[in-house]
Amino acid sequence: MAQVLVLATLQTKQAEADFLITQLTDCGVSARVVDISLQSKGEILDGAGKRQAMDQAALNVLQDVAAAASGETEVVLGIGGGTGGEIAFRVLRALPITFPKILVTTLPFDPRAVVADNSIILVPTLADIAGLNAILREVLENAALIAAGLCRKERKGELVDVTPSIGITALGATDGAVAPLVSELSKRGQESTVFHSNGYGGAAFARFAAHGAFNAIIDLTPHELTRIHLAGAHVDMPDRFVAGGDLPRIVLPGALNFIGLGQKTLVQSEYLSRPHYEHSGFFTHVKVTDEEMKLVCLRLAESLNSLDGPCAIIVPMGGFSHQDRPGGPIEDPALREVCFDTLKASLNPDIQLHRLDAHLFAPDVTNAILETLTVLTSEEVGPCRT
Repeated sequence: MAQVLVLATLQTKQAEADFLITQLTDCGVSARVVDISLQSKGEILDGAGKRQAMDQAALNVLQDVAAAASGETEVVLGIGGGTGGEIAFRVLRALPITFPKILVTTLPFDPRAVVADNSIILVPTLADIAGLNAILREVLENAALIAAGLCRKERKGELVDVTPSIGITALGATDGAVAPLVSELSKRGQESTVFHSNGYGGAAFARFAAHGAFNAIIDLTPHELTRIHLAGAHVDMPDRFVAGGDLPRIVLPGALNFIGLGQKTLVQSEYLSRPHYEHSGFFTHVKVTDEEMKLVCLRLAESLNSLDGPCAIIVPMGGFSHQDRPGGPIEDPALREVCFDTLKASLNPDIQLHRLDAHLFAPDVTNAILETLTVLTSEEVGPCRT
């Protein structure tokens, strides 16, 4: 059995695959190549035909790769251009979440959608994979060294074998609440795992929740509701707000008051006419309207009403994010009232709803989260409207 399984389109990348195998061997690692070629026999396929052939190419090798990954193979490494890289992606994504996976590719794209809920190391080739040259040799040697290093770690199996932690969602705009919460949980001997709720991290959060990685959930930043239902880039995540539905869950409206858009020069004028600010050179945050707040709160309530586990919502009426504060560019106390009123009217009576006259970052909110967590994890949980 090989320590490293190499996925490559041998019809077009034989020389590059051979060089990579040599580099792995020189690193003292055993390797085997799995051909993921389209098997088109030189025929130029149309769009639909090519996509079907790509699906079949991935399906042809999936059983072999999955069996190897559950056996002695320690790393699966794909190499490919636009077509081969996408086929390799499909195979890699089918492997366990944290299993060591590497993709060496020319793909010049935003990779967040395909790696949002799976651990895949990306190695850009810079030059095309179209014949060996000094640049490509250097890249392939680096990839071999990465794979060899991964082979040296002790296999730890599936994540569900690890002691579950508390899953928490965050953004830079809510870090002032997340950091003290993580610190206090640590003092209590409770491990937490934080996910970036930016339209992509929520996919990983949901997948880990579904795989038993958490013993409780603190969805402090359900910001992805604004990306899914209003605007902004996001990956498909249908289970984002229901995965781990039998777990104790606390939800706060962190960053629910704005839409995360791109760099300011690319934002549509209709959004720039609203209160907004530049979060960084790449992101602009635009305040939601009253109607948009009602919509996302209704969607949140619908999801929470479907859960089986104990649930509570804490609404900090002093502000939902770092710029929703006195003097902040998107401060809006009336918008917070819309949020609270919508949730109060929409939630099932067995879901606790707490109103706090404090900002999201206030110590009182941290304490309320910890106290509510204690209540939800106890045997007696009842409705509460405060």
